[in-house]
Amino acid sequence: MSKILVLTGSVRKNGNTDMLVEAFVKGAEKNNEVEVISVENTEINPCIGCNTCFTRDGNECFQKDDMSIVYEKMKWADVLIIASPVYFYGVSAQLKAIIDRMHTPMRDTFRVKKLGLLLVGAATLPELFDPILNQYRLVLNFFHLEDTGKVLVRGAKDKGDVQKTEGLKEAFALGASIK
Repeated sequence: MSKILVLTGSVRKNGNTDMLVEAFVKGAEKNNEVEVISVENTEINPCIGCNTCFTRDGNECFQKDDMSIVYEKMKWADVLIIASPVYFYGVSAQLKAIIDRMHTPMRDTFRVKKLGLLLVGAATLPELFDPILNQYRLVLNFFHLEDTGKVLVRGAKDKGDVQKTEGLKEAFALGASIK
C-alpha cells in the first residue's frame, strides 16, 4: 500500500484534467491511500529565487501561503502524480509555481520515490508533451525516482472531451497498477 499525492494544476472545475484525476483516484484508492491537492483550492505564490530557504530554520520559505500544506503532504507521500492541462507546451502556471517552490532543501525530507504524469491538451501534435516529458525525465534522474507511468491525452479541447478518448481508462489502470 502506497501513499499517493496528486497535484492537479487545473483551475477549471470538473474539466478534463479533473476527470483524469478522478479516474486515476478510483483506480488507486483500491490499494492505496490517496490525497489530491488542487491549485483551484490553494493560494500559492511563485518562487522568487531568493534562496533564503537554504538558511532559514527548517528550510521554510518566507512566504506564508498554502505551500506549507504541500510540503507536509510531500513528507507523507510515497508516490507523486502531477496532473495538468497543457495550454502552451507546459504545465499550468499555477502548478509550475508549486513545482518551483519545491526547490528547497526541505525536499530532502520528502518520502517520494515514484513519480507519474496525467496530462491533457487540446492539440493533436505528436510532440505536444515533449517539453514536459523532457523536464519529467530530468526530475526522475536528478532525484532518482521511479517512473510510475504516464497518461497523455491529446485532442481534448472542450470540457468533457477527455471522455471521448481512452484517457479515463488509462488513468484508472495507472492508478490501479500502483501498490
